[in-house]
Amino acid sequence: MAGESVRWGILATGGIAAAFAADLVDLPGAEIVAVASRRRAPAEAFAERFGVERAYGDWESLAADPDVDVVYVATPHAAHRAAAGLCLEAGRNVLCEKPFTLNLREAEELVALAREHDRFLMEAMWMYCNPLVRRLKALVEDGAIGEVRTVHADFGLAGPFPAAHRLRDRALGGGALLDLGVYPVSFAQLLLGEPDGVAASAVLSPEGVDLQTGAVLSWESGALASLHCSIVGGTAVTASVTGSRGRIDIPSGFFNPDRFVLHRDGRDPEEFAADPADGPRTSLRHEAAEVMRALRAGEKESPLVPLEGTLAVMRTLDAVRERIGVRYPGEETAGDEVAVLAG
Repeated sequence: MAGESVRWGILATGGIAAAFAADLVDLPGAEIVAVASRRRAPAEAFAERFGVERAYGDWESLAADPDVDVVYVATPHAAHRAAAGLCLEAGRNVLCEKPFTLNLREAEELVALAREHDRFLMEAMWMYCNPLVRRLKALVEDGAIGEVRTVHADFGLAGPFPAAHRLRDRALGGGALLDLGVYPVSFAQLLLGEPDGVAASAVLSPEGVDLQTGAVLSWESGALASLHCSIVGGTAVTASVTGSRGRIDIPSGFFNPDRFVLHRDGRDPEEFAADPADGPRTSLRHEAAEVMRALRAGEKESPLVPLEGTLAVMRTLDAVRERIGVRYPGEETAGDEVAVLAG
């Protein structure tokens, strides 16, 4: 596939699918050849909007389309296991939106399917592909702030969301944790790896999903991460990483930052800004470009978003849910479906 156009299929037609398609249209070497929805009308409207040749009214037709090199799964996360699994079993490569699945069991099933069918699979954790986040990670790994001691990150929306909204629907994997909390958890684990201990507390809705959750992750190194997510209060969406010799602050939008500030002991603060050539901070092009790079190189997963890292984040999310008492339909009768970390 080296040097060739990568032919994309888009599975689902909601807001994130449209944002992704808009970035693909402007990405050299990318071509959208098909789109699918559970109903034909939305697929046809999406196809007309983005100049896509084929519109399918079912997922199976897209999965079976031999002209599709990779499928971007953009359904609500409760359907990720079914949609991504269908595509992998049909021999398609897959980029699956975050959160990867509802729980660790489903995530492990998708990874097993990808390896069984020798297909590429990646979670669409665009934060990990962001050039400025990659720069921050490299600085931390190079010891710019010494040994990491603490990570703080928050992501909250003001709402209010009515009871019928998907964010409060247990059947759709509702709650703050999976939609928003996945970012603070992923940020902490990008820098520190999988935690050795998890503590958490939450306020639950009458439907049984978390309205806001606070979690403290701990590592044997002595590092701690203090994380928060909410669908009942708009937070600053900031992050900071403190080390033994300095600190890095992301003043806003830590998952798609336009700048961060490095504070080192005995030095003036240094600001690192996003390169305008990288596009707007909302761009999803970096994750798409990484998928295309990997496919052309014959890789089955991305070193920027490795599958083991995705599974580690799902283990942490499962552990948080176990501690706050949130389970989704189908989990109540299977005691081994929610993994619990020691501590």
